[in-house]
Amino acid sequence: MSANDPYRRVAGVYDRLIEPMQAGVRRVALDVVPPEPEWHVLDVGCGTGTGMVPYVEAGCMVIGVDVSTAMLEIATARVGDRAELHLTDGDTLPFDGGRFDLVTTSMVLHEVPADARTAFVTELARVAKSDGRLLLIDFRFGSLRGWRGPTFRGLSGVIERFSGHYSGYRSFKASGGVPGVMGEAGLSIEREKIAGGGTLAIYVVAP
Repeated sequence: MSANDPYRRVAGVYDRLIEPMQAGVRRVALDVVPPEPEWHVLDVGCGTGTGMVPYVEAGCMVIGVDVSTAMLEIATARVGDRAELHLTDGDTLPFDGGRFDLVTTSMVLHEVPADARTAFVTELARVAKSDGRLLLIDFRFGSLRGWRGPTFRGLSGVIERFSGHYSGYRSFKASGGVPGVMGEAGLSIEREKIAGGGTLAIYVVAP
């Protein structure tokens, strides 16, 4: 495990502490864009691999990439040879353009440095097919709903501080969240599905 791995501290506890908060949103995302057999699916920031499993089980050809060796070790144990995994530098994706039917990323965009977010989503769009889609899950900064909204927002702040990403969370909010980044990149949001009491949203984006 690399000493420079930015996620080595959270990798071992991620599935116990953080994944349960995201599992329900990921299930909703599968309804928003139902996977089809033989789709080529890329999960950027695949983490421990939990988000890849439904696509594997749907008969998709799945590739996951992450910047964390520690996360990929857990993902490898989870998916084995059912998916292809790559360690990346976070700047470019090692794939030809127009390769994937679906490019998905969950709770990653807010962690990308502010000055690199536009390039990051442009790279996601580059590797998607012209008739494919980007599926992004991340924080939403609008009105909250019911008791879940304030509760989840408070928990999110604690988690972001624990993981060392709170400055990214704040800059992401200041930039307008996903809609702001998509606007800067010249990409169109086709659909927004609010989740987590208004703290999260699932965005479907045309490349």
